[in-house]
Amino acid sequence: MNVDQGGPLVSGKGTLHHLGFVVASITTVAGEFAAFMSAHWDGKVIHDPLQRVSVAFFSPVDLRNPVFELVEPAGEVSPVSSFLQKGGGLHHVCYEIDDLESGLEAARGKGLVIVAPPTPAVAFEGRRIAWVCSKSRLLMELLERHRK
Repeated sequence: MNVDQGGPLVSGKGTLHHLGFVVASITTVAGEFAAFMSAHWDGKVIHDPLQRVSVAFFSPVDLRNPVFELVEPAGEVSPVSSFLQKGGGLHHVCYEIDDLESGLEAARGKGLVIVAPPTPAVAFEGRRIAWVCSKSRLLMELLERHRK
C-alpha cells in the first residue's frame, strides 16, 4: 500500500487511541506491566461478552505516550485465544476515527480485509469498533469517535 494514497486514516482525522497486548491474566501482570510501561492502572477490568474478552486500560504517566490495553481471553472460544497460545504480546493498534463506515470503505479500497464488522464495545460505552487486517497481518482496531 502506498502511504501517499491513504487508507482508513487518510483524512488525518484518525488518532492513535491505544496499543493492545494479549495476556493470559490481566490481574497477574497488571502491576509489572504498569511499572514497565510507566503507566497508571485504576484496577478496573471490563468484561465484554460480545468481544469475548476482558480488558483493562493503562494511562501513560507522560501524556505524549499512548494508552495501553491488556486483553485477556474470556474462554477458549475468544478471538484472542489462538494469539495467546502463540505467546501473546502486542496484538493490535487502535485508531479512533470520525466515520467508521467511511474508514472501512477506505480500508476495503486499499485491499485490507475486514476481520470483524462494526460491533458495540462495552469498554467504549457502546461506541462501535471494527477490525481490519493488512495482507502482512497487521491488525488494526477502528473505534468510532462518537456513539451513533
